[in-house]
Amino acid sequence: MKNNSKIETYCNFVGGRLTQSDHKLLVKDKYTDLTIGEAFYLDESDFETVLSATLEGFDSLKKISLEQRSEYLNSLFLNLKNKREEFANLISKEAGKPITYAYSEVDRCLATIKIGVEETLRINGEVIPMGRDNCLEKQAYTQLFPKGPVFAISPFNFPLNLALHKIVPAIASGCSIVIKPSPLAPLSLLKFSEIISESKIPKGVVNIIVCEDLISQKFLNSDIFKTFSFTGSPAVGWNLKKLAGKKNVLLELGGNAAVIVDETSENLSEIARNCAIGSFLYAGQICISTQRIYVSEIIYQEFKQLIINEIKHLKMGNPTDKETQVGPLISKDHLERINLWVKEAIKNGAKLLIGGEIQDVEHNLFKPTLIEDVSKNSKLYYEEAFGPVATLESFKSFEEAIEKVNDSKFGLQVGVFTNNIKNMKKSFKDLNVGAVLINSIPGFRIDHMPYGGVKDSGLGREGIKYSIEEFSEKKLLIY
Repeated sequence: MKNNSKIETYCNFVGGRLTQSDHKLLVKDKYTDLTIGEAFYLDESDFETVLSATLEGFDSLKKISLEQRSEYLNSLFLNLKNKREEFANLISKEAGKPITYAYSEVDRCLATIKIGVEETLRINGEVIPMGRDNCLEKQAYTQLFPKGPVFAISPFNFPLNLALHKIVPAIASGCSIVIKPSPLAPLSLLKFSEIISESKIPKGVVNIIVCEDLISQKFLNSDIFKTFSFTGSPAVGWNLKKLAGKKNVLLELGGNAAVIVDETSENLSEIARNCAIGSFLYAGQICISTQRIYVSEIIYQEFKQLIINEIKHLKMGNPTDKETQVGPLISKDHLERINLWVKEAIKNGAKLLIGGEIQDVEHNLFKPTLIEDVSKNSKLYYEEAFGPVATLESFKSFEEAIEKVNDSKFGLQVGVFTNNIKNMKKSFKDLNVGAVLINSIPGFRIDHMPYGGVKDSGLGREGIKYSIEEFSEKKLLIY
């Protein structure tokens, strides 16, 4: 297909300036496969320039009052609000995200920034009681100081909001930041440099660069960075942690999020609808997409038919269509991977209930797929699908359901549908995850809450308040 539209240019943003190189990156619309923008890989010769700009930005920002930092963030909020439609359309195209969901991402970006505006003014320490061990005459309190520059890597699936979950707390805490977007969808974040320039944030505080792995590793190895924040795949994240040296490390990684539906659950039709949306919205390319569904054997057959019917009614196709719920996978590689994993599961004895094949190779579409009784030696059992595939299995007792959920190397979020308060309490106590959501699918996140997982799902917690703490050093004064 010929592209007759103008290809926009998106530059790196270093020290308040837009920079280019001879090494271009062409970014495509994930549905049409047409080139929509060109970006530029950072030249290795510019590496020291980025470091210098970042240090200058840190020296400027750490001296600025909390009130002024909050005002900087508020200006980001106002400037982005005026360009909501423009950013939503770009996110939809470069990430293949259904347009209504892309608008939701921009709205979440606005919420993320607004939370930062508020939390910046709440940064404080604590008074330490000294009325013991004959220290009555002493006074002591703590104060938070910025640790230093942050190096961050953000993913393709929320190309702007998950980047802002690193940029906003960096500004709030007084830290400069170098952030690298995914080369699969870098344009939204590169374009955000316009918003930063309009906000009057000091030069060098926020630096946005596309770079290849070798240069990325140089940033990771540099002693000027005191914190490394990564959102992406577990394999990459844990490997980068090994290379991070003495830096403080935050990892927001993957999961194969589960849902438990017990026999006391009410309105199975609504639960089935929520699970279908939670599994297949944005083609399942969300780290808390519902992947594993465990249902009490008492209601299993009824629920199975309900969710199959819900899947049949999902709208699949062009993400620019407001009715679309299931759009393209991010690349041909991911499309083929999902196809192979589904075939492997069936070969290993699983039963295909619906879907199970590529819908449209040209547009990277894979049919929403539900598979029953996947064996433990299949990748769909123990890996993160990150695609439009869910598994279904029954359980005899609630204890068995918890065991099945915990039988995973991941532990991000779990949804539990129950009207039994004992089961609710048991879920919270025994499920080895970062969050338990009662009568909700696991794919729920509000941007001020502590978000993160255990096991291979990550290290530390995001959420603006919690990231501010991670980017800050607590210092004690005694007099």
